[in-house]
Order: sequence, then C-alpha cells, then structure tokens
Amino acid sequence: MTKIEKKKGGISSLVLRLGLAALAAYLVVGMVFNQVEIAAKRQQLEAVEQQLEAQQAQNDELSRILQSGTDEEIVERVARDQLGYAKPNERVFVDMTGK
Repeated sequence: MTKIEKKKGGISSLVLRLGLAALAAYLVVGMVFNQVEIAAKRQQLEAVEQQLEAQQAQNDELSRILQSGTDEEIVERVARDQLGYAKPNERVFVDMTGK
C-alpha cells in the first residue's frame, strides 16, 4: 500500500467513526426526550383517572338521589334548586349578602 491509499483508508475510517458517534448521540438524545414525554403522559393519565373517579362518585350520588324519591319530588327539587321556580303565590326570599 502506498501512503495515499493509507491516508484515504484513514479518512474514510474517521468519517465512519464520526458518523456512528453522531448516530449514537442522536439515538441517546431521542431516548431521553421520549422518557421525559412518557413521564409527562403518565402524570396526565393519573390526573384523568382522578377526574374519572370523581365523576363516577358524582354519578353514583346523583343516581342515589334519583332513586330516593318519586318523579314528582325530583322534578320539584330540580325546579326549585337549579331553575329557581316557585309555586303560585309562594314568596321566595333570596339572601343577597353573599354569605
């Protein structure tokens, strides 16, 4: 082998090594970012699961309320509490003090 052939082999070997090092660095950085994203998604999942549990508890409470009375009582309760309705000739007093 001549000196020129040795030099070409050395340069291509160096380029190959640099390319492999760059690829390895890229893969490591990608894995780190993916792990961070996975951790964030797990936290989101836990928050959503807590919201689901709270919503299921609220649904259970509403089901219990619906089963506790007759249809007329439930309609009257909703009309009074949520819609602000009153019976004819009934006076409703509203506390405006904010307490």
